[in-house]
Amino acid sequence: MKKSNVQRRASVRDDVLNSDLISATTLAKKYGVSRQTIVGDIALLRAKGEPIIATVSGYKYQKKEARYHGLLACQHSIEETRLELETVVSMGGEIEDVIVDHSLYGQIVGTLGISTLHDINDFMSRAENGNHQLLSSLTQGIHLHNIACNSEADFFEIKKRLSNLGLLYLD
Repeated sequence: MKKSNVQRRASVRDDVLNSDLISATTLAKKYGVSRQTIVGDIALLRAKGEPIIATVSGYKYQKKEARYHGLLACQHSIEETRLELETVVSMGGEIEDVIVDHSLYGQIVGTLGISTLHDINDFMSRAENGNHQLLSSLTQGIHLHNIACNSEADFFEIKKRLSNLGLLYLD
């Protein structure tokens, strides 16, 4: 017996809640619907207040965590993107998002959720092989990242390493 839309959305919510990361394609196959149907289900769940985050690799439930969060201002070339991401991840950080200030739209935020080498490879593959541009290409490479890590000291070590590599924005 096929589930109703409401039942499917409740099950999708439970799947996201009980997994570290799950893709729309995986959910679509599980429920025998299109990927776009799952994207719509997630949008409706989020509109009802479910803290579901869409990352480059799939969906995850935003759990309250005791990690330190800091904001970095970066500026670098597109070619240095992998170095930036690998530096943060290798030091135990997660790149939660990218933020640019756009002259027409104001602040534009892209949720990333990059915390592993696999995430980096997936993101870079999409950036290099797809018909995509990085948000930072709109702002001469200037962008912000919210970084999650274990402690404030870890955050400042990440910041120091990125500064030493010349990847931070300096006024």
